[in-house]
Amino acid sequence: MLPKVSVIVPIYNVEKYLRRCLDSIVNQTYSNLEIILVNDGSPDNCGMIIDIYEKNDDRIRALHKVNGGLSDARNYGMQHVTGEYTIFVDSDDWLHIEMIQKLVTNSIATKADVVQSAFFYAYEDYLLFDNRYHSKGDQPTVLKNKALMRELVANERVKNFAWGKLYRTNLINDIPFKKGVLYEDVFWAHKVMHRVKTFVMLHQPLFYYYQRSDSIVGNYTIKSLDILSGMKERHGFIEKHYSGLKNESYRMILKTSIIHYNLMLLNRKVDQGGHYKREIQSYIKENYPELKKAVRKHPPLARQLNLFCIHPYLNFIYQGMLKIFRGIKVIPGPVKLERLNA
Repeated sequence: MLPKVSVIVPIYNVEKYLRRCLDSIVNQTYSNLEIILVNDGSPDNCGMIIDIYEKNDDRIRALHKVNGGLSDARNYGMQHVTGEYTIFVDSDDWLHIEMIQKLVTNSIATKADVVQSAFFYAYEDYLLFDNRYHSKGDQPTVLKNKALMRELVANERVKNFAWGKLYRTNLINDIPFKKGVLYEDVFWAHKVMHRVKTFVMLHQPLFYYYQRSDSIVGNYTIKSLDILSGMKERHGFIEKHYSGLKNESYRMILKTSIIHYNLMLLNRKVDQGGHYKREIQSYIKENYPELKKAVRKHPPLARQLNLFCIHPYLNFIYQGMLKIFRGIKVIPGPVKLERLNA
């Protein structure tokens, strides 16, 4: 008999999208599933919806708890897992009908601890596919040890997202998600990948990552800075276990720090006293020698670092000018992702 897969779906205030997500799971071609639906104190009708699904499918367990956030809901779901494999699905996303079957088949064939699927960025009327590194028909890529951690830190081919991957349950069942933070996956993923012997990437997009229309600037909050806390926590882990990747880690912290500094400039009300902007400046100043070394072979980022250290506004203006010049095609813009009709 094929191994059981436990699917954990944390649910909060997603009544509009929930049925699409659940239908994509219950209709999978791979049927040996344990579907754990965690209603995290949702104020809408999500609780009622999952109770109905539970009555109609004996593979489903509908669990209800007081609101504690995404990490708490995932951790609660993990307490009920009995499958050999585990997969996380956020409740506004959905799966290709063959996703779980393909992930399990590849895990068995390669003895992989984790199998990652490519995915679509799913908008209301179109899809985007990141074809910068691989085409849909490419053969799977196998990564191990330091090469895997390097890719995770870069967050290009191996994403920090917990979703979109099939895990051997015994690999992750004692690594809880950190509660009370945004970007919880950044605090979690490196601990998992440190244990992985074989990681497989499938290049066929089998997961639909739904993109809501909310503006990142208009909805920016100080909690968004949790991603920097996660990266700095991970950096300590990298220094201890993968010292050769220290520069890669510093580059990601620098890029993310500058992005969030600029977002706070665009949305001044979130940091009216300037406390958090000063924290970013202090970190960059205190770590300048290491950051400078890390960006030595990366001229665009080195330029940003130098301008930021002269004055953060100089880099902000520079980035704005680049955006204008790209918009009027004076200089080339970044490579665009492949666009398809939804």
